Amino acid sequence: MSGFAHLNGHPGGPPTLPPLALADTVSALFGASATMFALYYRDVRGGGLGQMIDLSIFEPFFSILGPQSLVYDQLGVIQERTGNRSPFSTPRNAYQAKDGRWLAMSASSQSIAERVLRLVGREDLVAEPWFRDHSGRLAHADELDAIISEWVGDRDVEEVMKTFEQFDAAIAPIYSIVEIFQDPQYRARETIATVDDPRLGPVKIQNIVPRLSRTPGRIRHLGPELGEHNHEIYVDELGYDDGELETWRRSGVV
Repeated sequence: MSGFAHLNGHPGGPPTLPPLALADTVSALFGASATMFALYYRDVRGGGLGQMIDLSIFEPFFSILGPQSLVYDQLGVIQERTGNRSPFSTPRNAYQAKDGRWLAMSASSQSIAERVLRLVGREDLVAEPWFRDHSGRLAHADELDAIISEWVGDRDVEEVMKTFEQFDAAIAPIYSIVEIFQDPQYRARETIATVDDPRLGPVKIQNIVPRLSRTPGRIRHLGPELGEHNHEIYVDELGYDDGELETWRRSGVV
């Protein structure tokens, strides 16, 4: 309903759902920030008055999908699927290097687009009148993609990265979880935490982000064992006795 699936995927292909609970996650982040705003208003601005937060699961996702509402309202244009390209600027795509690995590149600003064409040896195109703005480059997106794809495809990732760095242009390897586990920046920032679990032992999971200087937070456990809190819920809180709880255990009720 948010419109994301309609935008996601390759031209001519089907709408593509995200491979994770993306709408749920975005909605949760909006809910957390809304709660903080409401608490700030209550404690600082609102004289102790609370308020109700009205938050759906599709609206936060819809709100981050760019200017398509404005474009449709004013121009009647329906944004379609563009794969790894952007409907607003080019060159932008995923390119495969000689060693089989993929890199993502986005040259959304004029200066970076010019640097990219110079580093791939096509400075002649920078002087073309159509190259001077987004609309002109978008009209030649296939041509630009073919040039960059050929240049990247003749080199391995290390050479591509080194050359782009020399020209101050933006490109990055596309990571799987394997490269993420190996990356020194992930390690330096402790983006992956190791948590001890009574059944699984040391487990690696995503760390808490962002980190606050005074209250950085920590992961104490992966969650309780099934039925771990039965006694305090059924006996301490709800008033059942230990005998009843034991009967339920034996019969498989809890």
